[in-house]
Amino acid sequence: MNSKFIDEDAPFGHDHGPMLTGPFAPIAEEQVLENLPVEGEIPKDLNGIYLRNGPNQQFEPKGSHHYFDGEGMLHTGLFRDGKFTYRNKWVRTDGWKKNDDAGEELYWGVMNSLKGSEDKPMNDAANTDVIGHGGKAVVSWYLAGVPYILDPLTLETIKAAPEYVSGPGKGMSAHFKVDEHTGDMLYFDYFTEKPHMSYGVVSADGKLTHHVPIELPGDRLMHDMGVTENYSILHDVPVYHDEEALKADRHKIRFDSSLPMRFGVIPRFGASDSIRWFDFSPCFIYHVVNCWEEGDEIVMVACRYMPAKKADGSIDEERTAKMIGSLQMDARLWSYRMNLKTGETQEKCLNADHNVEFPTYNSLDTGRYTQWAYLVDHDPKMLRWTGIRKMNTDTGESVGEWTDGHDDCWYSEPWFAPADNPQSEDHGYVVSFCWNAKSKVQELQVFDALDINKGPVARIKMPGRIPPGFHACWMKPEQIDSWAA
Repeated sequence: MNSKFIDEDAPFGHDHGPMLTGPFAPIAEEQVLENLPVEGEIPKDLNGIYLRNGPNQQFEPKGSHHYFDGEGMLHTGLFRDGKFTYRNKWVRTDGWKKNDDAGEELYWGVMNSLKGSEDKPMNDAANTDVIGHGGKAVVSWYLAGVPYILDPLTLETIKAAPEYVSGPGKGMSAHFKVDEHTGDMLYFDYFTEKPHMSYGVVSADGKLTHHVPIELPGDRLMHDMGVTENYSILHDVPVYHDEEALKADRHKIRFDSSLPMRFGVIPRFGASDSIRWFDFSPCFIYHVVNCWEEGDEIVMVACRYMPAKKADGSIDEERTAKMIGSLQMDARLWSYRMNLKTGETQEKCLNADHNVEFPTYNSLDTGRYTQWAYLVDHDPKMLRWTGIRKMNTDTGESVGEWTDGHDDCWYSEPWFAPADNPQSEDHGYVVSFCWNAKSKVQELQVFDALDINKGPVARIKMPGRIPPGFHACWMKPEQIDSWAA
């Protein structure tokens, strides 16, 4: 699998830094692999596909390299009638095609330029998120680009979807949400010019049915959003571009502890002025678990990024900003409540013991109450996930955990895959890629979601390393147009 990039310490002939070497080194081949060795047994009632997105640099980078750079590459595991197929493929974005035609990297990375810079253009790489919508897979970029639509089984790029986006910025950020009951896709866009944010809804048949501007006090660098059956929850974070760096087209962020973390609750098809803002303690949030309605209250469970502290207990703004920028995550499972009738708010740490991130759940219940979340244990020093964990969103209790080696393993975002004819919210499996840097073994691991503690029920052996990535999803057979083809 790594035949072209043999030297993981210098994949392009020399060292481009820690985010492009070792386990992060890109791979060069697109493959379809079947009949792989399995330790254990693939469950017969596991049917669907696990898709995981992430950056995979195709050519030697221009300037310095950051992990956010690199064209999107999907890695998938298809489970069908007890059999398994692995496939990987680059997303054929417009930028990828231009690079491929030129035989070199034409774009600059996030640390060398900002989106929209004319002299140092940045690639809309579609390397961040993937989710099922309208029978297809939709991939997106964290800096709010144009979404791309793919066949989830073949990974063929079908088209770019500029018709999904509108208004200032003309983009869709990663972490859009899909309500599987209605088929609605809900998303936000953010940009440096006023009004700084917009919000939209795309129907199940791919029509932009709602789009409104959202006015913020200034430039913000939010990352996620939440949805319930009737509302969307937009984020106004105390993180923004350094003004002087922005003028010079450089990427530098600020964390301002004098600003609250604000959540804006807007009806799914609400006008701009229908949004209601709720203030909470200053922090940053990379990822939301799920949201739902309880009477007059909106409940949001998320991974709260814990600001760095000085010796006197005050927030160290500079160190917090650097940690956010370098993905040195220190996060805790957190609950937020917003009362739409009284305006009252509550926030609570659900579990202070575990640094957990990249949360997932049973996606059928997006926007509805879910008791169980599946997360990764996060190495606080770098973007490495050392194990997987199941947690109770009511109590914060950790009810299941697994790692093949805390100091050696690199897990991917784990997703819940329901069993055929599920009898409960957590009746199914949890699926995750795992690279063991010590043993040099790559697996796709399958866990019984009812009992994570007993370890993988199936270990599917891969012939080579899969680089770590960002987000994943699980698509059920009924979500895939091409499943019966």
